[in-house]
This record gives sequence, structure tokens and C-alpha cells, in this order.
Amino acid sequence: MIRFYDEAYTADPAQAAAGGRWRALGARGKADHVIALCERAGVRPQRTLEVGCGDGALLCELHARGFGGALSGVEITDAAVAIARDRAQIESVARYDGEHLPYADGAYDLGIVSHVLEHVPDPSTLLAEVARACRAVLVEVPLEANVSARRSGKREHAAEVGHLQRLDRDAARAMVARAGLQIACELEDALPLSVHRFFATDGRGRAQGTVKWAVRSSLHHAAPALARRLFTVHYACLCVAPGHAL
Repeated sequence: MIRFYDEAYTADPAQAAAGGRWRALGARGKADHVIALCERAGVRPQRTLEVGCGDGALLCELHARGFGGALSGVEITDAAVAIARDRAQIESVARYDGEHLPYADGAYDLGIVSHVLEHVPDPSTLLAEVARACRAVLVEVPLEANVSARRSGKREHAAEVGHLQRLDRDAARAMVARAGLQIACELEDALPLSVHRFFATDGRGRAQGTVKWAVRSSLHHAAPALARRLFTVHYACLCVAPGHAL
């Protein structure tokens, strides 16, 4: 997995640029989720740590919105660390071993683990480690236990990018509970139009993306349980230790 992501960050210039645009687009939706959940729970972090920060796109998006206070990240790939460290918006970026954070208990107000736990053999253990160093933890994962994600092409892509966990909402909630945490608030996102149209190269592709977005977003709004069984939505929750005052 480390090799795959190192290669993704050091691909030829055109591919690297496209990857950067894709991560920046994803960061906007992730930032929406972080801010919305923190506002619901009354969390106003002065120190924020993103575990698995990649090239720092999400941290930069949070900085642009004036959210999160001093922003730091950790990452397992040297290539991503090098890119993120060059971003002036981020206070510090460290390489870590994927298991242990080099920080004291409660060093951060908020930890963000966004689209990381599906890549991890033991996600609850990592989540507990993040909760040790961070007073509140924001988790986001794709819910891929559905009909669409069982297609062979989707399974091959998930394996290629290192997805080890295929979660539904109950499994995501159980993962949080096994880490010794409770959920303060949660949300789901069937993904915006811009995501569904990102890879379109012509008018037909954009039209197909628009139809896909309209169908999925409408179904998710009307019947979210059915939507989760049919296609992938993103699930995010804000977690704290039991009895912890936000």
C-alpha cells in the first residue's frame, strides 16, 4: 500500500496534477463534514491532527475556512509527507509507522481519520490510538457493503487502492465502539455533482454523471437505508470517550 501511494504522488506530471485536483475536490466535501459535525457537537479545536493526511489537501481546505486552529498531520508515505510539508498552511507533518502516534495523551483537541480506516487491518486499534492523543475524533469511511461495490471492477479497484475493510453503517459504528468510543453525532453523504462528473471527458460523460448524481442523491434522501444497500455513500461521525465533556 505504501508503494502504491508513493507512486501515486510521484506519477508523471499529468497524472499527478489530475490526482491533486481529485484530492482537492474530495477535501472540500470532507471539510464540509468536519465542520458540520464539530458545529453540531460544539467542538472548537485549537489544535487539530489529521492521521493519514496525504498531501495535506484537507488540512489546507480547513485552513482556508479558518477552522481547526494549528493544523498538523501524520502520514505513512515519504512522498506525501514531502508535499504536505511544503504547504505553509500546515504547522507540522510527520512520517509515522501507521500504528503509533508520537504525541502525548490529549495533545490535540481534534483528530481526523478520513478515508483511512478502510485501509487498516485493525481499524479499532488505530482509532483507539488516535483517541488517546486527541480529545475528540472525526471518522469518515466509505460504506462499501452494497450491491454496486460487489461488481468485479469495483472490487478490483478497491483492492488496488488498498481497501481491506468493506463496511456498512452498523460495522462502522461497531468499529467505533470497539475502540472504546461513543458517537456524538453522525452524517451521510451520497456525494455532490462535482464528484460524479469529475472523470467525464465530454458532454455525454457529464450528462451521465449528472443523471447518476440525481438518482443517487434523490434515493438517498427518500430512502437512505435502501440507498446504502445499493451504492456507496460516505459516512462520518464525531467520536469521544464515554463521559467525556465536549
